[in-house]
Amino acid sequence: MQQSAVPELAHTQTRPIHWVATATAVAGVVALSSVVQPGSATAAQSAPAPEGRPAAAAVAPPGTAGVRFPLDCGPVKAVVVKKATGDLDGDGRPETVAVVHCDAPMGTPPDGVYVLTRSANGGKPRVVATLVEPKERLTVTDFALRARAVSATLLGYSSDNVPSCCPDVKTPASWRWNGSAFLRTTPAGTQSV
Repeated sequence: MQQSAVPELAHTQTRPIHWVATATAVAGVVALSSVVQPGSATAAQSAPAPEGRPAAAAVAPPGTAGVRFPLDCGPVKAVVVKKATGDLDGDGRPETVAVVHCDAPMGTPPDGVYVLTRSANGGKPRVVATLVEPKERLTVTDFALRARAVSATLLGYSSDNVPSCCPDVKTPASWRWNGSAFLRTTPAGTQSV
């Protein structure tokens, strides 16, 4: 065996003290990072107030926790599977649109789509409109809220003979507030799946 021309350096051999020092340094970095946090973001864009109305004070969008949706789930509970928030009616206060279905142990339960709001004083969230009724047997996909309109793709059935596992109709839809109700529009060309 040939000997190295360079003498061995002390730091090339790991010893327990090296591991203790490394573990202490890592623990210090983790502890320091949990204490030093960035400040919360405060910049937000607000929608301009409609003409003739003062801008409303910033109000948090209604949450879905504790809301009783008009959905009969029997012994299982209702589950919010998707939600989006935005000012749908132009009053300066955000609404929440929620896609909800029963937490069924098997199969694909139909979805309901509900609009929630709260009073100007920040009261308890409540359902003010139903965009899709669960009794329509539809599944909601591609759900979004943009430019004061709700859009979604609705998967459904051409007849009662179509098995629940296999929707055969695909319909794009959108809803927009007209001042007194949400109007649904469906682009031409409803497709079969």
